[in-house]
Amino acid sequence: MDSTLACLAAWMPRQRWYAAKGRTPTLRFVASWDLPLDPGADDDSDAHVRTYLVTDEGSLPPVTYQVPVVARATSSVDAAAAHVIGNPEPGTTLIDGPFDPAYAGALLRMAAHGGEGRGSRTLARGVPSPAAPPTARHAESAVVTGEQSNTSIVYRLENAAHVPVICKVFRQVHPGLNPDIELQTALAAAGSSRVPRAIGSIEGQWPDPSDPRNTTSGSLAFAQEFLPGVEDAWRVALRAAASGEDFSDRAYALGVATAEVHVSLSALFPSNETTPADRDATRRTWRRRLSTAIAEVPQLAASEDAIEAVYGRAAEERWPALQRIHGDYHLGQVILVPGRGWVLLDFEGEPMRPMAERVRPDLALRDVAGMLRSFDYVAGSIRLDQPDRSRESVREWALTARRAFLRGYAAASGAELDATRHLLDALELDKAVYEAIYESRNRPTWVPIPLLAISRLIARD
Repeated sequence: MDSTLACLAAWMPRQRWYAAKGRTPTLRFVASWDLPLDPGADDDSDAHVRTYLVTDEGSLPPVTYQVPVVARATSSVDAAAAHVIGNPEPGTTLIDGPFDPAYAGALLRMAAHGGEGRGSRTLARGVPSPAAPPTARHAESAVVTGEQSNTSIVYRLENAAHVPVICKVFRQVHPGLNPDIELQTALAAAGSSRVPRAIGSIEGQWPDPSDPRNTTSGSLAFAQEFLPGVEDAWRVALRAAASGEDFSDRAYALGVATAEVHVSLSALFPSNETTPADRDATRRTWRRRLSTAIAEVPQLAASEDAIEAVYGRAAEERWPALQRIHGDYHLGQVILVPGRGWVLLDFEGEPMRPMAERVRPDLALRDVAGMLRSFDYVAGSIRLDQPDRSRESVREWALTARRAFLRGYAAASGAELDATRHLLDALELDKAVYEAIYESRNRPTWVPIPLLAISRLIARD
């Protein structure tokens, strides 16, 4: 086991989903289980498929990762190939599971048709949905590139009558049902066309990393309908803004789709009235984030009082009820499907927030504010790419799209947005403050985008 952990510790820092960049993890074994292979697959004869749960105790707080691997004879593996993890013992090579057909096939069979994977002090069980295809045999699988916190595998099934499937492997695991599974499965089961159909999921039980005497459980993977040949709303909007094309009709439809999902979520899950304690907790979060932003983006200090004034006006309004929401909503989380319209993805919530916070009821206006910020980012990125472009023309494009989105949202939700205008301003302002922190740490040349938004929001009457 020590040699396997050493291989993983050397390999994990190079992976996009590893949270503590630039540091070698301090790994502790939590549990493992084996996935049954397909006896009819020729390329599985020398494969051993195992999933490890390991906790990085060097992180604060510690983070538990899911690491699926395929062990094959070294003689059958190209040592220079991508996604080779290492050699824990002579003659054996470990491969990152999602990139090996043996693991990819075992994962889909378990998610779509149930079954169990058993091993050391743990259990993984598939939970299929009624939409699961009658067979999980697949012609090919491919890993989606560009993801950061998870790894997704796309399957194109042998039977062309069945839609392709995408299965997301959660790299960081948490106790409890992942909201991505919980919300999308409920919406799809209720007949919503605004989310992909759920195919199945995999849940696991393992020793609690903080107290091995206890057992915890949580989500490991989620399979759903894959919609090929589509573009996300960010690319659609960016192309329209770059060419000066009017986006108002599509923005209005996006507002309608957003409202329809919010209305469905409020019917499917409990909602509760906002209490004074909820308001106070929200304002403390706003102030804490602002203090961090001022420390990292000093030019914000001059606007501190004006920002606090926006937060104060929001506190005087009547806040709507709290309900389940998307939680990390922006143009990149929506795709445009021909004949179906806008479809929402990735209900996992903000990856940096603890899971316990992501599953709490929240303000639906938080999602609205996130989308408004996304329209501003389209305009800001166009200005960076086209410095000769008139700022006024790009800004007008964003304003038109924002207003159309709000009209569509209000029409489909029945929400009186004028009555909560100050709250929406405060939520958008808080998001822009967060963006200023993020950009200062990661993309300093993009800092002007949130700073301009902050100036605009504090200048509103």
